[in-house]
Amino acid sequence: MTLRSVARWLIVSIIVVAIALWIWIATRPEPVKVVLKPVTRGTVAQTVANTRAGTIEACRRAKLSPSTGGQIAYLPIKEGDAVKTGQLLLELWNEDLKAQAILAEREVTAARSRARATCLKADAARRSADRLVALRKKDVVSQDQTENAVADATALEAECRARTTEIEVLEAKVAVTRANIRRTQLTAPFDGVIAAINGELFEFVTPSPIGIPTPPAVDIIDNACFYVTAPIDEVDAAAIRVGMTANITLDAFREKHFQGQVQRIADYVLDIEKQARTVDVEVAFSRPEDYKHLLAGYSADIEVTIDVRNDVLRVPTEAVLDGRRVFVFHADEGRISARSVQTGLSNWDWTEVAEGLTADEQVVVNVDAPGIEDGAAAVLIEATP
Repeated sequence: MTLRSVARWLIVSIIVVAIALWIWIATRPEPVKVVLKPVTRGTVAQTVANTRAGTIEACRRAKLSPSTGGQIAYLPIKEGDAVKTGQLLLELWNEDLKAQAILAEREVTAARSRARATCLKADAARRSADRLVALRKKDVVSQDQTENAVADATALEAECRARTTEIEVLEAKVAVTRANIRRTQLTAPFDGVIAAINGELFEFVTPSPIGIPTPPAVDIIDNACFYVTAPIDEVDAAAIRVGMTANITLDAFREKHFQGQVQRIADYVLDIEKQARTVDVEVAFSRPEDYKHLLAGYSADIEVTIDVRNDVLRVPTEAVLDGRRVFVFHADEGRISARSVQTGLSNWDWTEVAEGLTADEQVVVNVDAPGIEDGAAAVLIEATP
């Protein structure tokens, strides 16, 4: 082979290698940009959260309406007023009933006077009869005179008892009239605040027909006590028990967390959404001083703590795929690799790792980024402690 042939072969080889290198550089995949978080030791709590927004409820709330119809004659309250137990909130026109009550009370007074007069006569007649009976034993008075006196005394005593019974009847009549008056009145059943009033002075109100609900005349809320009611998926609700601790968050106070405790689990499943059946869980606030921040109707979320483990290996929950795989970053190789792990307790933030990782490794948290796969070249764009 001549020198010229060798040179030509070398040139061709260099060109082929250069082209191949260019093709490899041009077609090789770009390194995946990864966000990393370290495997750490700490506390992991297993929690259960509501599926839809919960609601702040007042411990006591009464939607009041008169049990009879009529015209509103007295309405001393307005929305937002603080009221005390027994305070009169609304009264329908009831002058006729009040007049009947006055008449009945005066009839009682008259009946008491009649009864007193009759009973005094009966007492006097009985004493006179007793004297005649004693004299009759000495044969001083006649038998007929004695028997007539005893009969008169007995009759007057019976009339006295009748007059006393008449008083009781008339007093019951007064009680009935007063009860009818109370039917025209609404009083506060507890200390609270007026949430709504449906009616104006001189307007007419009517009771709700059977089976047809109508707005209450007065809605009163006890603003000194609140709790949260929230729907929990039927699968998760089975693990919840009364007395478990819970974390409460409100959209109105995004930076504040409230501590609570499960006070009630509904005895039935709601099937408002056929594919997402839920159980209502009530959580009471642990600290009464938190009530001053609250209003009935606020939306709220709960996170009930089922179990807690301390000083365990943990990774961010967002790094775990299918509950059993993570991607580990190898800084010396510039690559990531998939690894199977055994997990334990888990919540929205952390997942316990029982096997498969060590505390000196870092895992990928943006696992939904394009190109994340076993063995892929990777470049770090963010690492957070």
